[in-house]
Amino acid sequence: MGNNTIHRLSFAVFAALLAVLLHGCGDTLINIKHTPPLTAEARSVRVVFLAGADSHGTDAHEHRAGSELLAAALRERDPAIETVNVYGGWPDDTSVFDGADAIVMYCDGGRSHFINDQLQAFNELLDSGIGVVAIHYCVEVPRDSSAASSMLRAIGAYFETWWSVNPIWNASFLTMPTHPVADGIEPFQLKDEWYFNLRFAKSGVAPILSAVPPASTMNRWNGPHSGNDTVRTQVAEGKSQVTAWVYERSRGGRGFGYTGGHYHANWEHPQARELVLNGIEWVAFNP
Repeated sequence: MGNNTIHRLSFAVFAALLAVLLHGCGDTLINIKHTPPLTAEARSVRVVFLAGADSHGTDAHEHRAGSELLAAALRERDPAIETVNVYGGWPDDTSVFDGADAIVMYCDGGRSHFINDQLQAFNELLDSGIGVVAIHYCVEVPRDSSAASSMLRAIGAYFETWWSVNPIWNASFLTMPTHPVADGIEPFQLKDEWYFNLRFAKSGVAPILSAVPPASTMNRWNGPHSGNDTVRTQVAEGKSQVTAWVYERSRGGRGFGYTGGHYHANWEHPQARELVLNGIEWVAFNP
């Protein structure tokens, strides 16, 4: 085999390997998909979906696919809604937020949360009165941090390590409150990684989904996400826990938090999906 043939093969192998690596890292590269409204005559509402990188393999934390599903369902509900899907994190080109009525964040949280390094931009959006929806792990930011203060301001709550917990359990939501986000939603039961015992703002918060966690949610040792003495007492006493809520900011703007969304398949559940779509519309159509 001649040297030229070897070089051609080596290059082909390198190119194939590079393609695989780039494909595997696709979610870490920022890319944007814009879908304009179909009905130009109606009042258009602009919703920006911020999807973090997928992180848990198939059927869990599928942030991109979940955001695409919700954006498509939202447009099907109302052709006047304009959606922008940002994949991979916070966009470098912040003009995607121009004219936005709401942002929907679906991403990993904690130290990996993409607002940690974008607090000035995030707070400026809050100052403008933009609506904010936070789904699942996205509600967690580092405790006692500036990000925690911003998240509390945005949606009225956040997951605080060593206080809040994240067990997987089959929650029974037996009643629905009288609120636009709960309109048309029937009581339902769904297994998910429902967070509870969150840190809530002192005012402006209204529960949407509440359920009594079973004793099995406390089967794990105490830890930053798994348990603590306070929450163990609450579960033992049968205290109902809030897993989704709405928030009216005192200076304008709305927030909606939904702690489900761990399993991608759960977006096929009509009650859960429609409730989240209601929440997105409620924060976006803020008079």
